[in-house]
Amino acid sequence: MSRTVKAIITALLLLAFGAAVYFSMFRTARLEGGATANGPGSVLGGLAGKITGVVQVQELSGLIAVDVEPYFQDPRVQKLLADNGFKLNLTRVGSRDMAARVVPGQTPDFFYASGVVAANQISDAAKKANLAATLYSPIYTPMVIASWAPIAQILATNGMAKEASAGVWSLDLQKLTQTMLDKKRWKDLKGSQAYDVGKSVLVSTTDVRKSNSAAMYLALTSFAVNGGDVVTDRDTAQKTARAVAGLFKRQGYQENYVNGNFDDYVSIGIGKTPMAWIYENQIVNYAMAKKGLGPGMVLLYPQPTLFNKVVFVASSERAKKLGELLSTQPELQRLAVEFGFRIADAAHFVQSAKAAGLAVEERITQVIDPPSFEIMAEMIDVISREMGQ
Repeated sequence: MSRTVKAIITALLLLAFGAAVYFSMFRTARLEGGATANGPGSVLGGLAGKITGVVQVQELSGLIAVDVEPYFQDPRVQKLLADNGFKLNLTRVGSRDMAARVVPGQTPDFFYASGVVAANQISDAAKKANLAATLYSPIYTPMVIASWAPIAQILATNGMAKEASAGVWSLDLQKLTQTMLDKKRWKDLKGSQAYDVGKSVLVSTTDVRKSNSAAMYLALTSFAVNGGDVVTDRDTAQKTARAVAGLFKRQGYQENYVNGNFDDYVSIGIGKTPMAWIYENQIVNYAMAKKGLGPGMVLLYPQPTLFNKVVFVASSERAKKLGELLSTQPELQRLAVEFGFRIADAAHFVQSAKAAGLAVEERITQVIDPPSFEIMAEMIDVISREMGQ
């Protein structure tokens, strides 16, 4: 056998041996899922990812507000998250209760809270516990009042509302608040023939002691009572809270979650709920599911109003990528619109609402910020005492 042939045979044997070793390691790494052999930073791991298309899945635990629970239950959302390497173990918790879950060694990877006030409370608790707290705001929704055409017309007759477009009304917050503080009844108002009842003029809310949406109502009515200024000091907070406490006390029983308040509006109607304080996304989501609103349903946009941001708080390094994904991934953002939320792409939201047969206020410019967490807590404490707890 010539020297050349021997060299060729030797080279082929070495190549075959190398290939056998490589594929043996590759198969072992895939079977064992070894972090070293098949980790994202290794050459072998990179090749495995390109060849098999397998995405390494991270399991994250999170506490979420009731507002976003249906979004995460959507199979399309779950698939997109899985495709991007996330499996989520979620627990629904009231936003105002989340900060208490910041416990060293037991803190979940993330919180998805309704409202900036609750998110800041979580962030403060995390800092005190020497934990990470990175905030993202993927979606938001303005606070609105779901009402009825006869009610809107009565309010307009009394100088408290005007129709901005078909089915969309702007509401003078200060005039309405003063009417409620004056303890007016519907039958006391001009032109009330369509709703000539002895029921007090009140906006139905959730329980301010437990619910973020009711806290937003408190923030807005305190602004009206404080002469059109955000409450910023403790003395004013106590005075203002005592002034508006009756707006909560006189309602009687209140739901803990905003879904219950909206359900009463939809199912029982004008008799029980002439005006319901809700998140806009609730009625937008309802219209998308029903292909329009029910007869006589209208939207009242308070002037001014507040934006309720749904804030993602990453309390671990690995949750930051999820926060970024929820904020920037186009399909995840578009799916949020299907649940009624507004996103950075305002035009897409408006087009989606119109396609569902719902008119919305396209550009909301009269918006205020809520008071600080400490001031809100002070006002809620005062009202809680006024309500007997």
